[in-house]
Amino acid sequence: MKSDRPTVGRRGEEEASRYLSRLGHRILQRNWRGGHLELDIVSLYGNELHIVEVKSRVAPVMAEPQRNVGREKQRRLVAAAQAFLHSDERKNLPADLEIFFDVMAVVFYGTGAEFDIEYYPKAFIPLYV
Repeated sequence: MKSDRPTVGRRGEEEASRYLSRLGHRILQRNWRGGHLELDIVSLYGNELHIVEVKSRVAPVMAEPQRNVGREKQRRLVAAAQAFLHSDERKNLPADLEIFFDVMAVVFYGTGAEFDIEYYPKAFIPLYV
């Protein structure tokens, strides 16, 4: 598999979206942008809104991809989620949503035909929203 970051990232988000869809999530947005803020995937599962950060890598990996969602990245995800909730997209969503922050790690092997996905629903709880 071509290992440049944009290609790997796009492919990881595609596989992550498929995975979530198979679990019953309705994908609302991919690569949503609000100014300089971005959300990889926004999905709806019942009355739950999932903000999903996707970390994609090509093997061998030095560290588990999900380890790259530290405090600063979490802060940016919360800010982006707040921007999303104040955008026009919010008007089409149920009023009683619970919001969860998830992480998905996608690791590709060889040509990219084989890969592993690890899904961490409710990976972190923000200290503020």
